[in-house]
Amino acid sequence: MDKLEKYTLEYTFKSSPKVLYNRISTVGGLSEWFADDVSINGDKYTFTWDGSEQDAKLISSKDQVSARFKWLDDEDEKTYFEFKISIDDITGDVALIITDFAYADEKEDAINLWEAQIDDLHQIIGS
Repeated sequence: MDKLEKYTLEYTFKSSPKVLYNRISTVGGLSEWFADDVSINGDKYTFTWDGSEQDAKLISSKDQVSARFKWLDDEDEKTYFEFKISIDDITGDVALIITDFAYADEKEDAINLWEAQIDDLHQIIGS
């Protein structure tokens, strides 16, 4: 059986951290680019794509910095997906760093999916 691999992707945005954080941490923001629909009940987020639902729990967040989620159906306790905002000290550039996990034979497809979602996010933010 393949082993899960952790990977990190980084994308630059012409946006304030506040605007970007809203898109990665709120139901309204996430439903604009990450999923077709997002709802929340307590700390459980339900993401919907093409009529299929997947539940996740927000396991940590830091205002205008990061949001980390854990898929509830994922049995591996070490896995999560995280959105983290980084600001370059010298240039002031704002970057979104995504950390996720995938099996080696599925990693390329997972990255391609993130690329498509980030393209949507760039269009929404206008950067």
